[in-house]
Amino acid sequence: MSTPEDIVVATQIPELAKSIRERLGHRSIVLVGLMGAGKSTVGKKLATMVELPFFDADHEIEKVSTMTIPELFEAYGEAEFRDLERRVIARMLEDGPIVLATGGGAYMNDQTRQAIASEGISLWLKAELDVLMGRVVRKQNRPLLKNDNPRGVMERLMSERYPVYALADLTINSREEKKEIIALEAMQAIANHLDGIAMTNEETGS
Repeated sequence: MSTPEDIVVATQIPELAKSIRERLGHRSIVLVGLMGAGKSTVGKKLATMVELPFFDADHEIEKVSTMTIPELFEAYGEAEFRDLERRVIARMLEDGPIVLATGGGAYMNDQTRQAIASEGISLWLKAELDVLMGRVVRKQNRPLLKNDNPRGVMERLMSERYPVYALADLTINSREEKKEIIALEAMQAIANHLDGIAMTNEETGS
């Protein structure tokens, strides 16, 4: 049953979404983070709320290559996969504004990070280890976790990647909460970020 607070929030969403779209221009909202952080789940909900198209970079890579991500890793290795990923993401950002969920390693690539910084607003969905593991153990399409100690691999990935993810424009805590709540928090953070950009531009006269 909806509470009065839920109703107020629901009435605010269209106005907030319109404000975000108007100020985004051609820029896209790009979700980054580790596997299991909820980039696709939250991204889809966020796209619906902001009324923008949603794309999953991994799905687009599989579409253009006609191979699955695990198959690409096995056939070409991670370096070749990252290069393909970089090119696909750059092309998608040219067609913005969209909401784009990226693969866990995408933001680690310098050129991809630069493209996202130039063409979008980056949003890191940050999650604790137990949250991530609880989500990824249910899926078999995680090439980096196919070994005897997936938790250890995830811990290593967190230590390597979290300092780089922290370079993103925004950070949202991904936790065991309704995707609608996380998406709304993301919307509010994006709106505040755009407010900050607008104020900076006014102060500099640009």
